[in-house]
Amino acid sequence: MAEEVQTPVEIEATAEAAAADEPATTTSDKAEITSEAPKPAKRKKSKRSVASGQLHILATFNNTIVTFTDSKGAVLTTASAGGCGFRGSKKGTAYAAQVAGDKAAQAAKQAYGLSKVDVYISGIGQGRDAPIRVLSGLNIGVESITDVTGVPHGGVRPKKARRV
Repeated sequence: MAEEVQTPVEIEATAEAAAADEPATTTSDKAEITSEAPKPAKRKKSKRSVASGQLHILATFNNTIVTFTDSKGAVLTTASAGGCGFRGSKKGTAYAAQVAGDKAAQAAKQAYGLSKVDVYISGIGQGRDAPIRVLSGLNIGVESITDVTGVPHGGVRPKKARRV
C-alpha cells in the first residue's frame, strides 16, 4: 500500500489544524475562500472634454509620430506610421504620416471632442505637413503652426584637414 506524500505547505496546514481542532484546509481551499470576497464597485470614469489642444508632429526620415495633447501638454492620443501597419522604408512616406494623423485625430475628436489645435512640427522628414491636411477633413481648426525643429549651434565636428 503506497503512502500519500504531502508537501511542506500541507504538513504545516495539518499541524495548525490539529492544534486548533479544526478540519485541515489546504492552500487551494484558502484561495477559494479569499476569491469569494465581494469586490468594491468601480466608479464610472467621467469623460474629460478638451475643446482646444496641441498637435505635435515628429517627422524623421524613418517614421512619423503624431501626438495630440491638451493645452498643458498632457498626452491625449498618439499614433505613428509604424503603429498603423507600415514597415521599412514605407514608414517615412507622406502617406504613412497622413494615415497616422487620421488615426490619432479621429481618436482625439471622438474621445475628447477636440475642435481646435496649435500645431508644433519637429523634424525634417516627408511627413511634416500631411497630418495637418487631415485636420481640415475632420473639422478640427488649426490656430497656429510652429516649427520647433532643433537647430545645431556649431554643428558636428569637421573632418580632419587633408594632407597633400
